[in-house]
Amino acid sequence: MLKRLQQLPRDSRDTLFLLLVIAWVIMPQVGVLPLWCSALAAGVLLWRGWLALTVRPLPSRWWLLGLLVLTVAATLFTHKTLLGRDAGVTLLVLLLTLKTLELRARRDAFVVFFLSFFTMLTNFFFSQSLLTAAAMLLALLGLLTALVNAHMPVGKPPLLEAAKTAGWMTLLGAPIMVVLFVLFPRLAPLWGIPGDAMSGRSGLSATMQVGNIARLALDDSIAMRVRFDGAAPAQSELYFRGPVLSSFNGREWQPLRSGFPARMRVPANLQVRGPPVDYQVTLEPNQQPWLLLLDAAPTPPAVSGFEVSLTPELQWRTERPITDLLRYSARSYVDFSHGPPRQIAALQDYLALPAGFNPRTLQLAAELRREPQLSGADGAQLVAAVLERLRSGGYRYTLEPGLYGQHSADEFWFDRREGFCEHIASSFVILMRALDVPARIVTGYQGGERNPVDGFLVVRQRDAHAWTEVWLAGRGWVRVDPTAAVAPARIGALQRLQAPRGVIAEALLGNVNPALALRLRAVWDAVNNSWNQWILNYTQSKQLNLLKHLGFESPSWEDLIYLLIGIVVLASLGGAAWTVWERRRQDPWLRLLATAVARLQKAGVTLAPHSPPRAVAEQVARQIDAANPLLAPLRDWLLRLEAQRYAPPGSQRSGLATLQRELKQLIWPK
Repeated sequence: MLKRLQQLPRDSRDTLFLLLVIAWVIMPQVGVLPLWCSALAAGVLLWRGWLALTVRPLPSRWWLLGLLVLTVAATLFTHKTLLGRDAGVTLLVLLLTLKTLELRARRDAFVVFFLSFFTMLTNFFFSQSLLTAAAMLLALLGLLTALVNAHMPVGKPPLLEAAKTAGWMTLLGAPIMVVLFVLFPRLAPLWGIPGDAMSGRSGLSATMQVGNIARLALDDSIAMRVRFDGAAPAQSELYFRGPVLSSFNGREWQPLRSGFPARMRVPANLQVRGPPVDYQVTLEPNQQPWLLLLDAAPTPPAVSGFEVSLTPELQWRTERPITDLLRYSARSYVDFSHGPPRQIAALQDYLALPAGFNPRTLQLAAELRREPQLSGADGAQLVAAVLERLRSGGYRYTLEPGLYGQHSADEFWFDRREGFCEHIASSFVILMRALDVPARIVTGYQGGERNPVDGFLVVRQRDAHAWTEVWLAGRGWVRVDPTAAVAPARIGALQRLQAPRGVIAEALLGNVNPALALRLRAVWDAVNNSWNQWILNYTQSKQLNLLKHLGFESPSWEDLIYLLIGIVVLASLGGAAWTVWERRRQDPWLRLLATAVARLQKAGVTLAPHSPPRAVAEQVARQIDAANPLLAPLRDWLLRLEAQRYAPPGSQRSGLATLQRELKQLIWPK
């Protein structure tokens, strides 16, 4: 097979290489493109590769027209529009692959090159991860190699030579890229990758049905990273507050309806005690309008570009969903109290239960009330009794509790006796309300794992958690985590339920030392975090801080532009000075002759050292067949080079610039 590829014509070889690069550019988007689009793109690339491999003619324009109409219609049917990010990327991928079917002339190749460059950039619409950047760097090198190869003389130059040139181009352009990245002003909203409401995911949602958080326990992706300024709180105190769910319709927990008059709402009445905890959060895009903060934060977090507000349930919200990586600083207190200390009418909302659901749980509440030790008990005593039932009743914390039916609390308390945190929290709140104790569910993240490499606390989607708050007279809302009664290790130590490995993962990682695997994972997380902190989160404020370190007293984006212009001017002057120095250091005529001699020696022609152009022409004529059509143009160029230096005054001579241009266009013998 390799020998057959080596024997292919240059056009076929170059086309196959370009098709491989295009496939690499498109591959990261397969997960976000419509299935039919990925299949059609793969089919077209394979078809075009088969045509190149078998040296067959390209399809007629009628085929292309039919495929174009089909792709436009399919895109319109799938996305209901031809505008926007998703529809635009789908069309771009299809147009790129279809263009390869009319790859006949150099002009067509250039169109394919630049469509490929643009398609490469669209990968960052969906992911700006380190892996995506590395994959697109390889794609860039591949496209530059193909572009350089297209400009090389006719013949069959090795792709490795074009790849070396592309690599040098990339290295020479890297300093310019770094300067532009560091100093080009980031002016919102012109700077940044546009978000999209259909991308990204979060471990939480505004509602909770039994089973949702259990499914998310299988997700090992990162939800956020936290760095504490001092010592981190104990693992059992790491509750990052999300949506508060208080309304239950029998199947689903939802927040209380908004728009109630102030007198009908439960006031926050937040009071904090003890030392504060200062920390910074790097939040992954979650497409939700809330910030996840350590319970509880009385002051607004320092976040750029968002207006934040605190709800009566102590949840900090933004005015729009978070669609990009977001970093903010916050101050929280793990010792706090909130809510009304005395009974008010608004607390009735936290006692409501739908009719016709969980009759056995209601009966259990009545039986508990009739027990002698609980006769006349207050809310705290009832909470303690229910928690003791969870600890001693054979209940189990599991990743796979099975499907729950209509009476989910009844099934948990009497039939299954097992569940994930949401099953336990939901059943606990229903029983507490049946006992006339106001209660609600709080969702968020609990715990996390400290990365020993960079010191960040990594909170993953599998750390999504549901706990409860009960209202107690004189104390207000009190956090009660019923999961801790069933599985204390889930809250107090770094023990989490793990998803079973698949066949491939078991084959790859089954024999790997667990300590080594954890260490490699920590290093990878640290590298990703550095990418997030220093690249994705390089904001205008960091640019201005850089200017302060450079001596600017009150920098602005105008100063960034002035500094950037100054660097460009200095670099241009430096390049001009180097060019003048280089030309003075070596005679341009001698440099041109040396270039021609080096090319001939590389082609296998043996030349005596320090030969003049005429002698070089004679040596070439002796070593190359006289019938070779490449000989005459090369010999003529060498003689004209000699005439440029030694012809008598007044005779017609070619300029050095003309000779240099012709040298690049010469076809060299093999």
